[in-house]
Amino acid sequence: MNLSKNVKITKIKAGAASATTEVVSDAVDMQGYEGVVFFTTIATANAGNYLKAQQAAVSAMTNAVDLAQKKIVAAADASVVWLDIYKPTKRYLTANIVRGAATITGDIYAIQYSGNKFPESNLEANKLIGELLISPEEKAI
Repeated sequence: MNLSKNVKITKIKAGAASATTEVVSDAVDMQGYEGVVFFTTIATANAGNYLKAQQAAVSAMTNAVDLAQKKIVAAADASVVWLDIYKPTKRYLTANIVRGAATITGDIYAIQYSGNKFPESNLEANKLIGELLISPEEKAI
């Protein structure tokens, strides 16, 4: 199985400068996918700095609710934090970084999996670039 052809990778929010305001990603439409992994970095470890997810029935995220009050707290400075949501009960999800203490955040990415259409294209001009290599020969670049 080639992972890059079987998942959809999307940058859903650019990194944010140091502040204490919550960072909320763009909504991710889960129609046609069974799960998603959100991941990002949090520069400053603090019990008040964490990743959480919300879901809603509409893309505008009106009446969005937290998922089971689950939060992933950065354990050390510059931690990568992730949350895997399998079979959400609503169509749209966001990844939110709550900042109780001033911190910088990295870009937030979503990797949607178990989709019903293949192959996925994970190329987005000037934003997301990569290539699948199958049994590549060795050669200096």
